[in-house]
Amino acid sequence: MPSIRDVARQAQVSTATASRALRGLPSVTAETRARVERAAAELDYVIPFNASSLASGRTNSVGIVVPFVSRWFFGTVIAGAETVLREAGLDLVVYGVPDAPSRARFFGRMPVRRRVDAVLVLCLPLTPWEADALRALRVPVVIVGSTAEGISSVRIDDPAAATAAVRHLTELGHRRIGLIGETDPPPHGFTTPGLRRHGYLRALAEAGIEPDRALEAAGCFTASDGEAAMQRLLAQKNPPSAVFAMSDEMAFGALRALHRARIDVPAGMSVIGFDDHELAAALDLSTIAQPVFAQGEQAARLLLDQLQREAPPADVVLPTELIRRGSTGPAASLN
Repeated sequence: MPSIRDVARQAQVSTATASRALRGLPSVTAETRARVERAAAELDYVIPFNASSLASGRTNSVGIVVPFVSRWFFGTVIAGAETVLREAGLDLVVYGVPDAPSRARFFGRMPVRRRVDAVLVLCLPLTPWEADALRALRVPVVIVGSTAEGISSVRIDDPAAATAAVRHLTELGHRRIGLIGETDPPPHGFTTPGLRRHGYLRALAEAGIEPDRALEAAGCFTASDGEAAMQRLLAQKNPPSAVFAMSDEMAFGALRALHRARIDVPAGMSVIGFDDHELAAALDLSTIAQPVFAQGEQAARLLLDQLQREAPPADVVLPTELIRRGSTGPAASLN
C-alpha cells in the first residue's frame, strides 16, 4: 500500500509538508495542498485514522445511535444521512441499542467519546441523564423523530398526520374505526405511538365518535404482529369497518389477515397505513407519506452546519401527505 513518503515523492514536497497538507494543518499554501491531495488521490492513499485524529482532533466520523438497525424506517433514515455525510468525506459508525441493557451500557460508557465528530440519534426519547451525557461530549448532536432541550431535531407532526389519516376514514362514512398501534408502555419509551394515537382520538372527536378501547390492538410496528392484531380485531363480536395502522408494515400484515379471512378490501374493510413504504404503492395501500430518507438528509445537513460554525439548536418539522389508494373506500352502509 502507498505510504506518505510515496505521496510526498510524487508531489515533490517533504514528508512533513505532505502530512500537514493532508491533515488540514496551517502553514501549507493552497497550491501545495492541492498538489499533495492530487498525488494522494492518484496513489489511492488514505491517511491513517490515528494520525489524523491525534494531529487535528477530528475523526472524520459521525456516530449514529439506532434502536433497530434492520427495520425499514431506521435503515432508510441512515441511508439518507449517509448520502449527505459521504459527500462531505465523513464516515458513519453505527451503534445499535435494541434493548434497555444495551442502551444503558451505551450511555453509561459513551463509546463514541473521542471517536466521532458528531452524533445522530434516531427516535430515542432521551432521558435528562442521557441528554446531559450527549451534551458533555461537546460535539454536535441531532435527533430524528424526537426532541430534547438544547439539541437540534428533525421530525414530522405525528398527531396532525394521524388525524389526517383517520379523518380520511370518517369522511368516507366509517364510524367504527380500529387502531393497530404499539404496546403500552412502548419499548424504549418511544413517543411516536402516543402521538399518533392522540391524532387518532382527535379525528374521532371531530367526527363525534366515542372511542372504544376494544378497537385498539398492538401491532408492534412489524408485519407479523400487524397481522395478529387484525386477527384480534376481526374476532370481535362487532369488528371495525376500517382500520388505521400506525405503520405501513403493520398495515401489510393487516391486509394479509384480511386476505386469509377472505374479506374484500375496501368493500369489507378499509385500511390506511403510515409511512408510504416502498411497497405501499404495489399493495395499493392508502397511507400517510412521510419523507423518511429526507429526514436523514436534513439531520446530516444540520450536523454539518454545526461542525462548520457555531449554530443554535434547530427544530425542523418536515411535511406529510395523505395518499389515497385502493385500500380505502366508503363504509358498507354507503355502498
